[in-house]
Amino acid sequence: MADETNKAFPASPVTRVPFALMLAGLAGTADSIGFLEFSQLFMSFMSGNTTRFGVAVSSYDWGGTTRFASVIAIFCFGAFLGTLIAAWSGRWRLSVLLIIQAILFAIGLYVPFGTDAFPLHAYPIVLALGIQNATLQDEAGRSLALTYVTGTVVRFGAGVANILLHKPAPSFWIQAPLWGALSTGAVLGGFLHHWFDEKAFLFPAGFAALLAVVSLVLSIVLKDTPYVSGWAAPQPDAHPEAKPTATVPAS
Repeated sequence: MADETNKAFPASPVTRVPFALMLAGLAGTADSIGFLEFSQLFMSFMSGNTTRFGVAVSSYDWGGTTRFASVIAIFCFGAFLGTLIAAWSGRWRLSVLLIIQAILFAIGLYVPFGTDAFPLHAYPIVLALGIQNATLQDEAGRSLALTYVTGTVVRFGAGVANILLHKPAPSFWIQAPLWGALSTGAVLGGFLHHWFDEKAFLFPAGFAALLAVVSLVLSIVLKDTPYVSGWAAPQPDAHPEAKPTATVPAS
């Protein structure tokens, strides 16, 4: 059994699952707004951008090649940066990562548009969604996929098969709700963009900030409970034997 003293908030499924669903909804909203705002450029669906990258290369469309390649690189850098920040932040990782995302969603409105090959305006949004994937972990310390659903759909289908065969993995039960949350967020994002255009990004920015405050309050109120206990936390997706980076401060 995992050592609960090495878990950052939200350590318990009671708190982790609601946050996962809200964050998936937030990601769907931001991706939908970005898709409409930036000429069908995906903010978090890198499989789609990779396919379009391949089509651009085969068509000798070097502007499109650079466009999609740069977005994929920024998203990957976000996952890299988010993992480092999560490891260094210890039990405060959720609040810290959420406030960074809120800031990036907001400042994206003030970044120059750039060119078609280098859509600077989209980069803060892509970076925020890359960071989000290091926000939450499952019970095994693996990052929960919050901004894309291909793996979620696959795991759900495999889980249904495993119900017939024997028994599905514990993480099976969250897959359908995650898909539903991200899909609902995408629908909401579409409406928000129709109503507010680019300023619709202020909605995911405000929601991320609200979740940051809620997680901070719960981290303090639930200190030394099974939901939040200890200062150390394992790095997302690290080897089981890896030691936590953030340690208990000297008293």
